[in-house]
Amino acid sequence: MAYQSYPVQAQPQPGADQPLPPRIRPGFGLRGPSREKHVLTTEDLGALAFPVGDDGVLIGVDPQQQPAVIGLFRPSSYEVVLVGGMWTAQIIALRAAATGARVAVETGRPQAWAPMAQAAGGGQPCVTVHQVGRLGAQGASVASPVLVVRDLGARPARSRLSATPWQTTLTLLPYLGPNASRVLNAADLVGLQRISPQESDLVGRLLSLGSAEVSALPTLGDNITLWATRMRRQYVMTNPGEAEAQVLGAPRRMD
Repeated sequence: MAYQSYPVQAQPQPGADQPLPPRIRPGFGLRGPSREKHVLTTEDLGALAFPVGDDGVLIGVDPQQQPAVIGLFRPSSYEVVLVGGMWTAQIIALRAAATGARVAVETGRPQAWAPMAQAAGGGQPCVTVHQVGRLGAQGASVASPVLVVRDLGARPARSRLSATPWQTTLTLLPYLGPNASRVLNAADLVGLQRISPQESDLVGRLLSLGSAEVSALPTLGDNITLWATRMRRQYVMTNPGEAEAQVLGAPRRMD
């Protein structure tokens, strides 16, 4: 095969009136301006600090008006029970979806969840609504955590889903039913909104609440929740943002 030759123009040599081309260091591009190095002494290192708090889903503010956050998604399965209203469960679902999680709702009242599901993803199916018993495996992972909301009344059947890492189940109880002891004892975190004095006494025994907390539960406002673990208690006030209020309305305990 014959190759066609092209004339090669001679490159001009830099002279006294022509600056040298910038020297390029392989892999680093052009040499940047010189700067003095920043050096800290060992004593100065203690002054470096970053205001990093807990990560998770913002659910409201505590009595000191500080942000209250739930770390919903973990490298193990996590069980949350909310004895309260659907409004609070939907706020949590919306805010979980806003963090990038997928939300799957198993419910006997899909018409009550449909507006929230449609508004949550802006056209993307980040919140899906399923009939009772029709919820399949969700394939949760560290890159795609899942919140499963079970809105099945006061006597929810046992879930058919296997417990998996990065999948959290939120079981919504409108009030305490006959199997409340089983559901609450299996929970890692319990949220309690306004309940009757009789229910408050039962919850107090199951969760070892103090007398002040037992007395306060029947008087809580619509947007107040007492979140409890075996070791810690925290009152949280939840107020909707403007967009959330347009979709869900004002806080309410009963639906």
